[in-house]
Amino acid sequence: MGAKTLYPDFDDLPKVEGQPQGCAWGLFDKNGAKDIYGTLNFISPETVKAAAAEVEHGVPVSLNWALNAIKFPLGHRQAPVHTPFALPSDMGIKGLHGFDDSLNFNTQYSSQWDSLCHVTHSHSGETYNGFVPTVEKLSSTSTSTKDENEALLPTIDRWHARGGLVARGVLIDWKRYAEEVKGEKSWHPMNGYKITVGNLEEAAKHFGVEFKAGDVLLVRTGMTNVMENPTPEDFAKMAEAKMAGVEGSERTARWVWNKRFAAVAGDSAAFEAFEYSKDTGLELVLHKYLLTMFGMSIGELWDLDGLSEACKKTGKYSFLLTSAPLNHPGLVASPPNATAVL
Repeated sequence: MGAKTLYPDFDDLPKVEGQPQGCAWGLFDKNGAKDIYGTLNFISPETVKAAAAEVEHGVPVSLNWALNAIKFPLGHRQAPVHTPFALPSDMGIKGLHGFDDSLNFNTQYSSQWDSLCHVTHSHSGETYNGFVPTVEKLSSTSTSTKDENEALLPTIDRWHARGGLVARGVLIDWKRYAEEVKGEKSWHPMNGYKITVGNLEEAAKHFGVEFKAGDVLLVRTGMTNVMENPTPEDFAKMAEAKMAGVEGSERTARWVWNKRFAAVAGDSAAFEAFEYSKDTGLELVLHKYLLTMFGMSIGELWDLDGLSEACKKTGKYSFLLTSAPLNHPGLVASPPNATAVL
């Protein structure tokens, strides 16, 4: 029995007190222990073996944007500081000289996974499965997965207990589809366009993509290329605070859950489309559903341009996807260290 039939659809999820319909808290709990993996549970040994069979051309593609790709200020997220230094001469290793280095960076400055601790309910401080992260808990240096249940948090480093992420990935290359199929030659990823469920389905049909339970959905808008090499026109669009992405709505959340995706990621700054307003602020609907309700991690600012070219060349938009986040306790986010193999 696969994940598609093993777990209920969005509208049939058991009601969780105090939460809207579509909350999966408790669904993956086992033997009295609260689950910390969320929709990674949709990945099974069978889906991993099937993902390995996606490798047909032996073409690996890194999906990791340079950590220092953004050359302009990014609010509270500081640019990385790389400090190389020569090894001290008194190390006592005869005839050997060399270098070390240190790297200080915000884990969400470039390509990243949002862990299930990234977003909480403002009224309760709860995140996925009712966990309540605090700075003190996240600062813990424990690497044990055998702590008391209350001490566990669904941070991104916990993935290593599962061997990281190995799954089938599928690319919806919306930028290429918009430009080459829909004829939108003036497509710009900072136009605030909302990619609907219908859009995703029509693009999937065009690219020959069949969604399967346990997949990781990747959506390309062309954002990283613009942010790495912004023109004056691009900066003007940035000032409008609008970014294209997947439509943030309950309708989209229902579709994502019912497809049983293990995770989602894109090259935009939030995966979902948004438009900031001084009057209404910024509402990220999918972040609330995916991260806090489903337990589904969101990847942002992934470098999908090389994957786009590889998929076009091979005519294949599904592939083996691996990701090994940083293994440090308490990580709210991490570079994905992701690779696609076609």
